Amino acid sequence: MSTPVTTSVPAAPAEDSGRAKSAPRLRRAKAHRPGRPKRSKLLTALTSLVVLYTVAPLIWLAVNATKTQSGLGDSNGLWFADDFALWDNIHDTFTYHDGVFTRWLLNTLLYVVLGAGGATLLAVLGGYALAKFDFPGKRGIFATVIGAVAVPGTALAVPTFLMFSKMGLTDTPWAVVIPSLVSPFGLYLMWVFATEAIPTELLEAARMDGASEARTFFQVALPLLAPGIVTVLLFTTVATWNNYFLPLIMLKDPEWYPLTLGLSAWNSQAETVGGEVIFNLVITGSLITILPLIAAFLFLQKYWQSGLAAGSVKE
Repeated sequence: MSTPVTTSVPAAPAEDSGRAKSAPRLRRAKAHRPGRPKRSKLLTALTSLVVLYTVAPLIWLAVNATKTQSGLGDSNGLWFADDFALWDNIHDTFTYHDGVFTRWLLNTLLYVVLGAGGATLLAVLGGYALAKFDFPGKRGIFATVIGAVAVPGTALAVPTFLMFSKMGLTDTPWAVVIPSLVSPFGLYLMWVFATEAIPTELLEAARMDGASEARTFFQVALPLLAPGIVTVLLFTTVATWNNYFLPLIMLKDPEWYPLTLGLSAWNSQAETVGGEVIFNLVITGSLITILPLIAAFLFLQKYWQSGLAAGSVKE
């Protein structure tokens, strides 16, 4: 029998072991987790400045809505006065000049329901048709829509006024509602959203099952378009709610003013001879004006955020 051969590893010299112990340790780089984005101090600082720039006017508006007319000039603009007059200001805003602020609020709601609601409906129908149907002139319509998005609304205000004055519609609610029905950006947004959100195979399956085009749209396509519809509705609502220049040139009767034009008229009273200075009511009315928009964005944010991301990722 052969005896097994054993090999022995020579021990390291004492000098080498001492050097190994005294060698400096290299600091390992921290592994970056994919789920946690890297923090940037510069980006954080810039974001903080943007947030401050956005929130500061709202804070100023909320603070000064609690002051009386005399308190606005006797106190710091970013802090409260000695007297808290918010509820009195709200009461005076709705009762001043025979409650005309309530009429302006109802006018604004009318313009939003008819104008923004109609613009959203037309954008949904047009965007769905452009996304899922092929017909001659589709490229021309696309170029027209893109060009209309690039044209500001103020550039079309004077031609619109001349056209409506020829038809005798100025100084009527239709002079504000009808131009609000046209929303090129809403149409383009619904076009892009419908292209990505509605699979063509799903529509073909519904048609093969005998569903008509109307039933296919209302029962199959419309539920899938809900995030895009809410997004377009919010954009058109904000645009109609804050519309100022178009009512300014179209309306002369204060009974048909929206909130933007009415508050501007109150603010201009201080510049007229013998006019009453009511800056406290203007500030309080402005605060009341933005509350519905803030509530709409807070309650519908999960829909419009998903609608904004539509079409941003190509699968």
